[in-house]
Amino acid sequence: MCGITGYVGYRQVTPVLLETLKKLEYRGYDSAGIAVLHEQALLVRKMKGPLKVLAERLASETIEGSLGIGHTRWATHGEPSDINSHPHTDVAGHIAVVHNGIIENYAKLKEWLQAQGVVFRSDTDTEVIAHLINYYYGKNRKKQENDSGTEDALLHAVLQTLTRLEGSYALGLIAIENNDFPDRLIAVRKDSPLIVGLGKGEHFIASDVPALLGYTREVYFLEDREVAVLYRDHVDLFTEQGEQIHRAPSHIDWDMASAEKGGYAHFMLKEIHEQAKAFTDTLRPRLTREAQGWDITLDEIKLDAGWAAAPRIVITACGTAWHAAMVGKYAFEHFARIPVEVDIASEYRYRNPVFNPQDIFIVISQSGETADTLAAMRLAKQGGARILAITNTVGSTLSREAHLVLYTWAGPEIAVASTKAFTTQLLCLYLLALKIGVLRSKVPDVDRYLGALRDMADKAAQILHKQELIQRFASRQFNKDKVFFIGRQFDYAVSLECALKLKEISYTHSEAFAAGELKHGPIALVDTNTLVVALATQRELFDKIVSNIREVTARGAATWVITWEGETVFNAIADEVFTLPQTEDSLSPLLSIIPAQLFAYYCAVQKGNDPDKPRNLAKSVTVE
Repeated sequence: MCGITGYVGYRQVTPVLLETLKKLEYRGYDSAGIAVLHEQALLVRKMKGPLKVLAERLASETIEGSLGIGHTRWATHGEPSDINSHPHTDVAGHIAVVHNGIIENYAKLKEWLQAQGVVFRSDTDTEVIAHLINYYYGKNRKKQENDSGTEDALLHAVLQTLTRLEGSYALGLIAIENNDFPDRLIAVRKDSPLIVGLGKGEHFIASDVPALLGYTREVYFLEDREVAVLYRDHVDLFTEQGEQIHRAPSHIDWDMASAEKGGYAHFMLKEIHEQAKAFTDTLRPRLTREAQGWDITLDEIKLDAGWAAAPRIVITACGTAWHAAMVGKYAFEHFARIPVEVDIASEYRYRNPVFNPQDIFIVISQSGETADTLAAMRLAKQGGARILAITNTVGSTLSREAHLVLYTWAGPEIAVASTKAFTTQLLCLYLLALKIGVLRSKVPDVDRYLGALRDMADKAAQILHKQELIQRFASRQFNKDKVFFIGRQFDYAVSLECALKLKEISYTHSEAFAAGELKHGPIALVDTNTLVVALATQRELFDKIVSNIREVTARGAATWVITWEGETVFNAIADEVFTLPQTEDSLSPLLSIIPAQLFAYYCAVQKGNDPDKPRNLAKSVTVE
């Protein structure tokens, strides 16, 4: 998501910050800014829009200095604007902070700081960090004066602030300090990535390797809860408890193209692997711990009793987002016991739909600019519907025109074929279904499901650790003429996306069928050149899937089953079985899609295709 950069050394810092920020543009952003220490004053320049707008502004003035921080922001708290852009400062402008991540308890911290007399300028969660550091720095300086102590007041203030922050963060900060300390840059990492670049008489921080390759290849990859203090001539590493850390730096030998992909061969593979983090980023700020257990907090949409009383939910979308909607249908009906109608947006806009102003109307689009989806939303608005949008793009047309918006927070997705945007759409739909189910008193054991969702990132990571199994299987099956995906209930819904991924990037003829429909026509296509992938995560329907597998193997098809660890019923009848970490059957699409994404990726690579740029396709379909 956001991009962080920082520098301390002998060069003029402004060109360094702009150059390194440009290398981070691929991460996606809606605004940019820098802060520079200039003659014992912090000069902050930040603007909404692309980096070139900020660069043009800076070209008209001279800002000299050799210490600074920079940022490209992807909005989560507060709309994209000049004032909400980073860096953020304390009231006096003596401390400047850039931040990537989400501070979950910022509302409580903001309320506490306001009670101390702090006046906030922005709507962001980040601003509380600058004010907290300033609060503790002031207390520590007074203690130094009274006790004649030598404690590092600023570093200690940072460590004190970290004890109060809940959530994820990568931080870079600079400050105007007293004469006891030389110019320096402080960096902190928890959950969000941050690296330290080591030079001669200069040092850097950045969110990712590409920003630094033009200056150095010696880096520290900060571990969780580590603090780095960068001076011109050296770098100190500490734990959050202030204990010093000693370790050797890492050497980066990637070329620039590899660096932007984080060392992965393609953006698609990188984004498949980013799903575990995307789960955490999407889920963490929306779960709160209450005395009675976990609760879903959707502050950005504030569902009330009127939403819970809706007689029907209508969901419309296109492509991958429509497949997410199909999973959502099963989720809403399962958890909230509310009828759901799912429609392809391009169909919905041209028929004569029946509107009920009491319905919940959900539109889903990764880009927020999908032409058919926007047209369907506008048609529904004309009919008096209440619109809730699910999108990954802050400031998109969909987010501006909908009544309520739930952001997926997947981060930028470069590959045309969607992966992490899809799974975070699913996660948002599950949160909505569970929340409405609780409001309707239909989910008595919600804590059980929320616990399962909290574990989902770890379970996704476990699947990704087994990718070589899928790679080997794909090397044997990539040349099949036809690939059919079958499943029942939730498995059928997610099999639609499995088939789409394969056809999008490997150009293999692939289709998805409700497993019970095999004998109603599709089985006529099954022969020895067919691979049938059976998704089998609905335990009460295992015997039905066993029958389906026997039907296709009798006709010469190869079979691959995706099921739960510990289940052995398919071992004797399938050619290959891939197992998923155990979770609730109703949440299985969040995991079962991942091996299918990897299978599609490796089939495309085996065929020599570019999985990032499949032929004839665009990332955002903004025309009919």
